[in-house]
Amino acid sequence: MAHANSPAGLAALEARLQQDLEFLELPAKSWVPERTYQNEKVRDVVVLGAGMCGLAATAKLVLSGIDNVLALDAAPAGREGPWVTFARMETLRSPKTLQGPALGLPQLTFRAWYTAQWGDEAWQVLNKIPKDQWMDYLVWYRHVLNLPVQNGVRMTGISQAGDLIALEVEGFTSRRIFTRRLVLATGRSGLGGFAVPDFLQGIDRAYWAHSADDIDFNALKGKRVAVIGAGASSMDNAATALEAGAGAVDMLIRRKAMPRINKMTGIGSQGVVHGMHQLPDAWKWKFVDYTASTQTPPPRSSTLRVSRHANARFFLDCGIKAVKQEASGLLIETTQGERRYDFLIAATGFANTFNGRPEFAAIAPYIRSWADGRYQPEMGAPRSGMTDAPDLGPAFEFRERTAGSCPMLAHIHCFNDAAMLTHGKVSGDIPAVSAGADRLVRGIAASLFAEDVDSHFASLVAYDKPELLGDEWTDSTPLLKQENA
Repeated sequence: MAHANSPAGLAALEARLQQDLEFLELPAKSWVPERTYQNEKVRDVVVLGAGMCGLAATAKLVLSGIDNVLALDAAPAGREGPWVTFARMETLRSPKTLQGPALGLPQLTFRAWYTAQWGDEAWQVLNKIPKDQWMDYLVWYRHVLNLPVQNGVRMTGISQAGDLIALEVEGFTSRRIFTRRLVLATGRSGLGGFAVPDFLQGIDRAYWAHSADDIDFNALKGKRVAVIGAGASSMDNAATALEAGAGAVDMLIRRKAMPRINKMTGIGSQGVVHGMHQLPDAWKWKFVDYTASTQTPPPRSSTLRVSRHANARFFLDCGIKAVKQEASGLLIETTQGERRYDFLIAATGFANTFNGRPEFAAIAPYIRSWADGRYQPEMGAPRSGMTDAPDLGPAFEFRERTAGSCPMLAHIHCFNDAAMLTHGKVSGDIPAVSAGADRLVRGIAASLFAEDVDSHFASLVAYDKPELLGDEWTDSTPLLKQENA
């Protein structure tokens, strides 16, 4: 069913949002003292990444009166995050009703944005949110809040400058930015890069790609394609290859059975959102380890998108033992025998080993992970994706592996997927990103206030605007003395 777009409806929504912000006295008044360093302006917070989490964090900072902030993203405007780049699903997995990054403001929700343009009837008909439309919503979110985002800016290095953080950047008005706090809103890739299996080491990139690569699917027309994995990204990439005309696509799935139950979604609640990060470490490990072992199934729609093609096959209990490069393609040795393909797509996720991004090289050796004592053997068997996770503080701040080795880590906040083991799923997925942004900014605000406490106390002492002018009453004490004489 076609529904007409209403620009007037969107304008009315924006007016209501501005009125709500005014009623709530938002943004709050600016309260962080200004600073300079080497005659340059110091930012209170720089947010690295302007995808959904970066926008939510930036918006919460600005609304909290921390307005000397800057969000940086290497991507062009409108292409931040995965939604219109390497996310190849047709719709979001999350229910359309979630508040997402709205920060508790009803007029800032996707539902308000959608119904303002297409109406309530269209909303009722809508099943899942098309991914491109979610990107359109995030573009509007940034616009309507007038968030300070700079696109086309890439951070290339981090160093300490006194008690500040110095960022080396490309594509900005200056080559160095000084900031008091840094938020890494770097999404699924967290602090590392692609997780690449050992059997692909040394294989020419002309024959394989990671599922988050910029893949030329048209070049796969008529080709034999293998896709590793049984998750959402593997299904989405397989479906995209099939729809582009691939000759055959085989899903090589190590598990003996497809995962079918989305465990964490099934128990989702405000208790999980606000309580997970306060659990004892053994319970945190137990929850995450269990969900990792049971795995998250791909969406039903994504799986059907693959299986409806006659030239798609699902091979279960098909682990890969070795990959050999031949003149005509790849020879893949599996637990089900040898198979030949023209191209392979590795839907193998991301790593948080801190070594996949050269821009983090200066801090990576000093970051404390769960392997550095937080994980204890009695919690269960070690799992590399978990023991590698950063051991974070209450405001997502990094901790030092050795005390005093890298003091600026306490001012760098890991607001991305790598924070999940310590904080729960509040910094990478749609359902609880507002709660995560609130937790992050409360911590940053408290630390900035404490750091500037002398200045704030001096402001208290210096404040001299009278509420009473002296003409509001008459001192009757002299009359009392006369009466007692």
